[in-house]
Amino acid sequence: MDDRPLTDVTDTTAPTQEHRLLRQMVRDLTQAEIEPQADEHDRLGKLNVGLLRRCGELGLLGITVPAEDGGAGMDALAAVIAHHEMSKSDPGFTLAHLAHSILFVNNFYRGSTPEQRRRYLAKVLSGEWIGGMGMTEPSGGTDVLGMQAKARRDGSRFLLTGRKTLITNGPEGDVFIVYAKVDDRITTFIVESGFPGFSKGQKIDKMGMRASTMCELVMDDCVVPAENVLGKVGGGLTNMMRNLEIERLALAAMSLGIADRCLDVMVRYSVDRMAFGKAIASFGQVQRYIADSYAMTEAARALIYGVARSLDQDRRNRLGSDAAKLFAAPVGKQVADAAMQVLGGWGYCTEYKIERFLRDAKLLEIGGGTLESHQKNITRELTGLRE
Repeated sequence: MDDRPLTDVTDTTAPTQEHRLLRQMVRDLTQAEIEPQADEHDRLGKLNVGLLRRCGELGLLGITVPAEDGGAGMDALAAVIAHHEMSKSDPGFTLAHLAHSILFVNNFYRGSTPEQRRRYLAKVLSGEWIGGMGMTEPSGGTDVLGMQAKARRDGSRFLLTGRKTLITNGPEGDVFIVYAKVDDRITTFIVESGFPGFSKGQKIDKMGMRASTMCELVMDDCVVPAENVLGKVGGGLTNMMRNLEIERLALAAMSLGIADRCLDVMVRYSVDRMAFGKAIASFGQVQRYIADSYAMTEAARALIYGVARSLDQDRRNRLGSDAAKLFAAPVGKQVADAAMQVLGGWGYCTEYKIERFLRDAKLLEIGGGTLESHQKNITRELTGLRE
């Protein structure tokens, strides 16, 4: 576990006292409450709902929501700090937290009306209601413009039809942001799990991130009141793109948390493990694994936190957020793999937890945008070329 001092006022990863206090609070929560339950919930493939509500008690489900509306009133950097620290123990739970606090809460707040906030905000900030987001469909994920879900106006309501799949927090979720086309214009809807015509498929089993759950959301003429349009009809793409930047940074921060934990385990083991009469840290190949892992972890840290400091509600950095996730997402997997190689058979077993972190890390190269989508986005931004 990373125990860097939090008192350095020049620390670019926590530049203010508020950020430093947040990091310490999340670090304490992680060590005391997240770490002890991580292995069990990974084994069971079950979300710890009580722990998510505990995060609500601490204000961690509304980090980016203004204080006057019940949130923590902080910024993208704070969201990065929280997801970075929690991922050092349980990336699966952290993914569920991200789906709730970023994919639902942050997205909802930025596009909602005062009346919508009155109906939903307190419930999701406390964790009484669990939120998620429905964008990916059985026919495709990255091809957002090709989504098949449709909604048609029917008096004072919309009838929404379509399927969303691989939806994190789906099995437990009470409310979702769902994207669908109205007259071929992508629109954002607030959909409660109890709405007529809404149902859920079976839980989908997966390789890693097992402490978060997912399933398919099925809408068959799902009745959605017109007042549950988030923003305006046809404004869904704007809502989506505005939220993607902080989502991608938080996912990149999760990879950094995995790398930090695995590097720490690798270093400690290499000093304690003896072979041929000396610590294996004295062998050149082990030194290569450690040094390369440290260098790529520190590079990811600098990029992620640098981009996070550049964002606020009125200032975007799509190029930076794509670059941060493109670079950082493979780092967690590469460092976990290096740690497993250094630990040998013990790394492959469950005692040191490296195998769990390696399984979890792969998702970060896929979710929230594949590596290939980031490469495409960055190239388009730099060249100005459009299809």
